[in-house]
Amino acid sequence: MPDVMPTAAPPREPPGADCILLNARREVLLVLRDDKPDIPCPNTWALLGGYVEPGETPEQALLREIREEIGIELPRPRFFREYRWPECTEHIFWQWLQVEPEAIALAEGQHLAYVARDALGQLRFASHYSRILDDFFAAGLDAEPAPHRV
Repeated sequence: MPDVMPTAAPPREPPGADCILLNARREVLLVLRDDKPDIPCPNTWALLGGYVEPGETPEQALLREIREEIGIELPRPRFFREYRWPECTEHIFWQWLQVEPEAIALAEGQHLAYVARDALGQLRFASHYSRILDDFFAAGLDAEPAPHRV
């Protein structure tokens, strides 16, 4: 009988930190990822955020990624939940954001858009973002009063 080498589990991605950004209409700011074959999940919708670099906390990574991707300093993101998927761990934060996509200089991705909760099911999402958003809205955090300015 030939020897069979056990197959190793696929390597895990670095942990991620992403943010659910809501406007006063309780719409979610999403980014349409670049349509490049060499990136994960090209041409799909995603939350803003990215990988946690060595030495960073998830919140530090989130603040850095938001600054790099859209040039905004988030003052106080709130932690929502940690997800442990087979391929990675995601740290999800949320915050109100009162800025129109047209006023944002997008550094990564094709397009930014606020999307109403009832339209989310029509989008093709990267990764597990559809489940994350379902969980967020089920938790009712968007029912809190939106501040006038963030």
